[in-house]
This record gives sequence, C-alpha cells and structure tokens, in this order.
Amino acid sequence: MDAVCSDTTEPSPSLSIMRRFSLLLVPAEDKHHSSERTMARHEVREVEHRQTRDGLRDSPALPEIEDLIIIYNRVPKTASTSFTNIAYDLCGKNRFHVLHINTTKNNPVMSLQDQMRFVRNVTSWREMKPGFYHGHVAYLDFTKFGVKGKPVYINIVRDPIERLVSYYYFLRFGDDYRPGLRRRKQGDKKTFDECVSSGGSDCAPEKLWLQIPFFCGHYSECWNVGSRWALEQAKYNLVNEYLLVGVTEELEDFIMMLEAALPRFFRGATELYRTGKKSHLRKTSEKKPPTKESISKLQQSNIWKMENEFYEFALEQFQFVRAHSVREKDGELYLLAQNFFYEKIYPKVN
Repeated sequence: MDAVCSDTTEPSPSLSIMRRFSLLLVPAEDKHHSSERTMARHEVREVEHRQTRDGLRDSPALPEIEDLIIIYNRVPKTASTSFTNIAYDLCGKNRFHVLHINTTKNNPVMSLQDQMRFVRNVTSWREMKPGFYHGHVAYLDFTKFGVKGKPVYINIVRDPIERLVSYYYFLRFGDDYRPGLRRRKQGDKKTFDECVSSGGSDCAPEKLWLQIPFFCGHYSECWNVGSRWALEQAKYNLVNEYLLVGVTEELEDFIMMLEAALPRFFRGATELYRTGKKSHLRKTSEKKPPTKESISKLQQSNIWKMENEFYEFALEQFQFVRAHSVREKDGELYLLAQNFFYEKIYPKVN
C-alpha cells in the first residue's frame, strides 16, 4: 500500500448529510401540524448549529465519520485513474488518507491469509482513518472475518466491449498518463478488428469476463467464465454492498452524487472534475473503434450477453439513484434539496 495523504489545515465539513441516513425518518401527517413542524425544524437547526458552534471534534457522531473507510475496488479501464486522482487532489484539503492497494502481478484475488491481513489493516489502522483505499482487487466481504465495522464500497463500470477495446490498445500503445512506460504487448500492431477476425486470444469473449467477477468477489465460482451464479452474486453485491456504482459514460454525475452523500471525502470534487487538469486523465493511445462486424461477432457470445446484462443492471440502478438525487435545468445538473424533515421530537429542546 502506498500514497498516503493527510493534512490538518481545513475544517471538517458538516455532518448533516451523513446524519440523515442514520436517523429514523418520521413521515409527515396532515396540515394541522404545521406549527409543530415549524418547531421541529427550528429544533433540528438548533442542534446542528450547536454542533457547528461547539466544534465538530466534540460531536458525539464524529467518531463514526472519522473512522469511515471507503474501498474503491476499481475495474481496469473504466476511468478509474481519472476518478482516483480527484481523491488524491482532495485528500489534503478534506483531511483523509488515500492508499493504493498494489497486488503482486495485479492479481485481483487475495490469498486467505492476505484477506485476513487486509481486513485487519483496514479496520484497525487508526492512523489511516478516515481512509480511501483503491486498487484492482475483487470485492471482499468483511463480515466473514469477525471484525466490527464495514467499509463503504464504491465502483464504476463500463460498457463491456468498449472496456475490452480500450484495454486491448492500452496493452499495446499505453496511454498519455505514463507515455514512456513499456507495455506488455508493445510492438504488436494488430488492430482489434484483425484480432477478432483471426480469433486471437486477447480479444476473445472470455476477456470480457471481468466486471462480474470483480463484483462477485473471492468465491471460486466468480471466476468460472460464464457462470450464471457469479452474475447473480455480482448483482446482489452491487445493490446490497455498494453505496454507489457509477458508469464511465456519466462520470460527472457519479462524482456529484458522491459529493452530496459523502462530503467528508468528496467536498469540492464536482468543481475539481469540471475545471481540473486531471479530470480526463489517462486516455488510451492509438485506439481505433471496432467495426460493426467485430462488435456483432462478440455479441453472439453468451459471455458478452452476461457481462452486458450486468452492465445494464448497474446502469439502471445508477439512473434510478440519480433520478432521485439530481434534476437538469438549462443543460446543467443540480442536486435536489433536502426533501424530508423531522417532527414530534421529544423531549423538547430547551
């Protein structure tokens, strides 16, 4: 693990957004309780004002926020470098740590002993909290290891054929992030279309099988290419274990929603993405779009159908979350204002 970042020059952001998810929501009743609602709003504002006035480090909710761990088990060639560099740019200002999980030979599956070591590191390494961990590793279920506290998982997925094409050319020509680095397939001038036409191994349908096992995790069946069980497990994990899964094609929306939900980490991320120099980092060099014939040939595979089913599932879930989080006006996206409040709060605040 490397690249730790921290600073203490900035004040902590408000905890109000995070607190919304941990308190019981009481639905509004009829209009006859308008005066009680007004009083409730006033009392909630008073509580938040006192927490801000007295200092966030004295807040009883602070340890939960300061212990927060985010794990971004990034899928290769999904704009993961662009997104991760936003975290690196923000970590000093927002006072959190960023750590890269660097596995030997980029193996996404950890040994059992390394799983245990990693879980213990993440949960007990207090000096690195709050922390943002990122790396090309498969989903790991922390509840299996008998530790307290689960990390918050996030991720990004991409159209499976577009991801494979990008990775194919990346292995041969690299990218503009580290242009001088020699890649594994450097010197191979064969295009993706020529690879598909000749039945090459680097463009075979089996190479599409990646996003499903990354979300499925550390079970043997996850890595059996074409496993329906793996697909269903990946879907289950996506909706039950991940706070948010974005799509490469709508990266800005993903970042905007993360900033709203996790301002402790992502305050300022949207503006940084729009104006920063690293927002569109790492573009694969010499990439040529595949022909319709090549795409059609890959789409005949059951492997593509399953990976695409997972991608469409993730996209639908992301669009559902977004529809309840943002609105578009004059071509710009805006976060929805808070649309719930509390009432009947007892005992009364003096």
